[in-house]
Amino acid sequence: MMKAMASIAAIAALCGCSQAQRIAAGPTAAPATADWRAMATPADRARLRGWRDAWMSALPAATAADANKVRAQGALFNPDFALARSMPPSGDYRCRVFKLGAKQTGLLDYVEYPYFACRIDDEGDVRSFYKQTGSQRPVGLLFADGDARAIFLGTLLLGDERAPLQYGQDAQRDMIGYVQRVGDERWRLVLPSPAFESQLDVIELIPA
Repeated sequence: MMKAMASIAAIAALCGCSQAQRIAAGPTAAPATADWRAMATPADRARLRGWRDAWMSALPAATAADANKVRAQGALFNPDFALARSMPPSGDYRCRVFKLGAKQTGLLDYVEYPYFACRIDDEGDVRSFYKQTGSQRPVGLLFADGDARAIFLGTLLLGDERAPLQYGQDAQRDMIGYVQRVGDERWRLVLPSPAFESQLDVIELIPA
């Protein structure tokens, strides 16, 4: 039930519908449109267009901080590597967050967090993604965008918050990124120019 409620909340936050409406419709109800471009804010579209600039700034800084750990991740940190079938299937995942390139002086250029629990569910024409544990938890929708990538659009839950803000309500919480498959059963969610801490976040997704 909690997973279904999280899916409902993710959709409600993006499409602007009330939680009560989504509960009545059921956890598999689709958003008003499956076109992420029609939903993304201008600021988020600009962030996504700058994905390569974010990589080119963050990756050298992370490599200088800990070259061995960066190399150990292989294709995960290769911005030009992607396999077909980018959309991850529904199910439970182990997800690990990497923060590359410090956003400001005094922060670390390479941070690697332990695995957390994540979940992907079918929501009709889109899929929902939510990080279930941890102090910073992205929640939102995955939109098909060709075979090489899917687009993530969502918001950030902090601390003990239980319900996400509506997407577009707080630019500091809005999130946009893209999902690519980088191994047989290994995906990454890349978040260029996040609001907090880093120049680039990479979330590794492995089926649990």
